[in-house]
Parts: sequence; C-alpha cells; structure tokens
Amino acid sequence: MGEGDRTPVRCAGGVLTRRLALALPAALWLAVATGPVAARAHTTSTGLAELRAAGPEVTYRLTLVLGELPEDPARRLGAAVDGDPGNVEWVVSALRQKVSVRVDDEACQSGRALLRGSRLGDSRITLEIMFHCRRAPSRLVIRDDWFDLFGEHYRTLARIEGSAGVREVAFLPDAREARVDLGRTPSVPHAGFFWLGVEHILTGYDHLLFLAALLLGGGGALALLRIATAFTVAHSITLAAAVLGLVTLPSRLVEPAIAASIVWVATENAWLGRARARRWLVSFAFGLVHGLGFASALDSLALPPRNLALALVGFNVGVEAGQAVVIALALPLGLWVRHRSWEPRLLRGLSLVVAVVGVLWFVERLFFL
Repeated sequence: MGEGDRTPVRCAGGVLTRRLALALPAALWLAVATGPVAARAHTTSTGLAELRAAGPEVTYRLTLVLGELPEDPARRLGAAVDGDPGNVEWVVSALRQKVSVRVDDEACQSGRALLRGSRLGDSRITLEIMFHCRRAPSRLVIRDDWFDLFGEHYRTLARIEGSAGVREVAFLPDAREARVDLGRTPSVPHAGFFWLGVEHILTGYDHLLFLAALLLGGGGALALLRIATAFTVAHSITLAAAVLGLVTLPSRLVEPAIAASIVWVATENAWLGRARARRWLVSFAFGLVHGLGFASALDSLALPPRNLALALVGFNVGVEAGQAVVIALALPLGLWVRHRSWEPRLLRGLSLVVAVVGVLWFVERLFFL
C-alpha cells in the first residue's frame, strides 16, 4: 500500500482524536452537572398499590418509599405521617383527586382515607382509601394520576384481587387507566413486574454503562455472547438471593461497588486493551454485585412473601428482555467499529470518559448519599 493510501486513514484518526478531545470535557461537565441524579442509578420511583373488592366496597392501598419521591411531595408526606394537620389534609385531598374507581361507567364514591408510616422504621409510607360502589363490581375501571404529583418518572404497580385470582397492572404516564374483569382468570400473571424489570434496566444508567464498558473491550461475537451470558447468570443469582432474604447488604456498600465495577472495566479497556480470554469472568464477578442493585427495585416495594416468587421471575425476565434489546441494538455498530483502523483510539477515548463518570459516581455514592 502506498503513501497515498495511508493518508486518509491517518487523517481520519486525527479527526477522531480531536473530536474525542473535544467530547471528553463535555462528557465530564455532563457527569458533574447530572451527578446528584445519576448517582442514584435510577431516576424512576415505583409505588405498589393493592386493590381489593369486598361486596360493593373497594379498598385501595398504596405503599411509597419517601426517598424515591421528589423532594416537595416527600417532605409533605413525611410531615403528614408525623401528624401535621395541614399536610394530613393535603394527603387526603390528593388521594381523592389522584385515584378514581368506576364500576363500568359509574363512579364509586371515595370514603374513609388514612395514612400511616412503616412499623419497621424505614421511609415507607402507606396511603389507604375506601371506595363505595352502588353494586358489587364484576368489572373495575381504575385511574391513576399520581404522575401529576410525583413526576413523569413515577410508576404504579397495582395488584388487583378478584374472584378469579390476582392480576398485575402497571400504570404509566401514558397509560393511566386500566379496565379489569374481576371474574376473568388473568392470562399473564405478574406482567407488571416484567415491565418494571424492563424499565429498571433501561433507566439503570450505571448498569448500562457497565455493560457498555464490558462490550467495548469484549472481542468478537462469541466473546460478547459469553460476556452477556455471564452477566445474566451472575445477577440472576444474587437478585434471587437478595429478594428471598438469603443475602443482605446495605445499599451504601452495593451502590459504590457498582460504580467501582464501571471504573475497573473501563480502566482495563483504556490501559490493557482487549482482555477477551477472561472478560467473561470479570462480567460474572461484577454481575453478582449488580444483581444486588437490581434487587433494590423489588425490595423497596415490601412485597408479601406469597408474591415474591412470581414477582422475582417476572422482574428478572423483564431485566433480561431489556438487556437483550440494548445488546441487539449496540452489537452491529460495535462489530462494525471493531474492523476500523481508528478503533483502538475510540476504545481508549470512550473508556476514559466512562472511567471518569464511574469515579464521580463512586465518590458521590460513598460520601454524599
């Protein structure tokens, strides 16, 4: 190959290097600017609702974790739990405005409402309201408007008990209403936890960044498959163990460890290049840590023991589905880049950005959360 053939490659590499040099400060600024939000790993919050029909009365009970909610409503809910009259009135009013139940097209009347804190001394609170319908419902129409108060990143998972069994419904900002046939056997039990799992991985920026760092230095298609499989097996083990109470570690240790895993893998990429032979082992080892992070999504809901097994299966399958989508979208681009002459520069530049973000998250989670 002559000199004329090499010039475009060298120029392309130079342009790429300059672009990375410009992108790195911007990425660092973004990481610092969004640090308080990103350090929490997930921007979503989830409420767990239970609805139970007994004759013409429907009881609605919602469990929330104050630490996951926006600051102002969390403060007011906390004050209401402490007995502040003004905030108690505000909570009761919010309950009656944000939740409605209809039998067919006829609205049920809201009745007694109450609020209580957790007996365990944690930040969970429970809101409860009774609805009086004109007749015993065979079909319920439930509307959830908590998003107006808790923001667009809030979700409600509702467990609805009917004569034919229990079903799960996920309320989202663009899906606020659900029609439930109480006499019909649910076709997909605990489907709400599947979507919670999908959302958890897709909004879990730390998990996605760790996976991206692994794939950046992973090698060919077969090596990437081993990496993804090892991560899946590992986090499934610790997710199940943590949710079932076999392993317990405080989040103040788990969250910094997840950030440290990002730094480790990104640093490996930047200074050691590809580590194909053992990258799946790294994926497995740190996958065990990430599984404990996944468990926090279910743990915060305080599910009754009878619901844990199916919820765990649905959630884990959702996590895997979301992960598979991410890998399927990223894999073709990654394999295409792998054959370019400037790929080593790209690998190092991106890995440095990932490592710096991981360090910022580690420091913030260790000392400021």
